[in-house]
Amino acid sequence: MIIREVLLEDAERYLQMLKILDEQTNFLMFEPGERKTTLEDQKNIIKYNIENEIPMFLMEVEGKIVGFLKGVRYKCNRMNYNLHIALGILNSHRGKGGGKALMNKVDQWSQNKNIKRIELTVVCDNEKAVNLYKSMGFEIEGIKRSSFRLDGEFVDQYYMGKVY
Repeated sequence: MIIREVLLEDAERYLQMLKILDEQTNFLMFEPGERKTTLEDQKNIIKYNIENEIPMFLMEVEGKIVGFLKGVRYKCNRMNYNLHIALGILNSHRGKGGGKALMNKVDQWSQNKNIKRIELTVVCDNEKAVNLYKSMGFEIEGIKRSSFRLDGEFVDQYYMGKVY
């Protein structure tokens, strides 16, 4: 397993992996077939993130992209020490330490970039993800009521954070 920063030449394989994830999990933002990102869009996203020091990490196994962790970083001075993250791993590679490896990578990156706080949201019923985040030092800071639609029902999300 290799955890590394995304490169521009990863755009097509990364986008394909995201579309597979859309089919495999209900816990990420897009429903199957909803993602309209083109290859050109994905290249522009990667380029923007590289140029603006916004983390995008890939998990690669035997040359195949099987997971990701990406961040959103505020530009304003009052909040630019915060990083909001999202993580996803293909079903075939869950439970093998990749989530922890991706989280360790973003921890290392954040400390080198003077990030003071990492935050995320996670569906309350996603116990595996919640347990992973807790094991990495995240705390539940609140609940976003009815903030995510899952199988036609509105569910709650935890708002979790980690401060260095």
